[in-house]
Formats: sequence, structure tokens, C-alpha cells
Amino acid sequence: MTTSTYTVTGMTCGHCVSSVHEEVSDIPGVTAVDVDLASGKLDVTAEGPVSDDAIGAAVNEAGYQLAG
Repeated sequence: MTTSTYTVTGMTCGHCVSSVHEEVSDIPGVTAVDVDLASGKLDVTAEGPVSDDAIGAAVNEAGYQLAG
């Protein structure tokens, strides 16, 4: 298991958190997702490597962006 941390920009409410959580959870291999609204932190735990591009695409699909 590997855990990676990202920062999501643009989230303002609980619905935002739910959208990001849902999209990232759909990535194959992802086993856990934790999204913190206050800090914008996104922790993704996966069984194997998941590309940053896949995480970014899922966050974009939810309507937000990764910082940096």
C-alpha cells in the first residue's frame, strides 16, 4: 500500500469534498481516499502505483484542480 498526498484548489463546501472523493475512488487500485475541506489536502491510498496524471484527471473531472 502506498499513500500520496495532494492539494486540491477550489473546494468550498461538503459537496465539493464528496465530488472529489467519488471521482478519485473510481480510479483502479485506489483503496482509500481522504479529503479535508479546510486544508484542501487529498490523501490517496492505493494497492500499487497510481499516476499523478490519473489523480489529476479525476480531480479535474470533479471540477477542481491540483495545486502545483
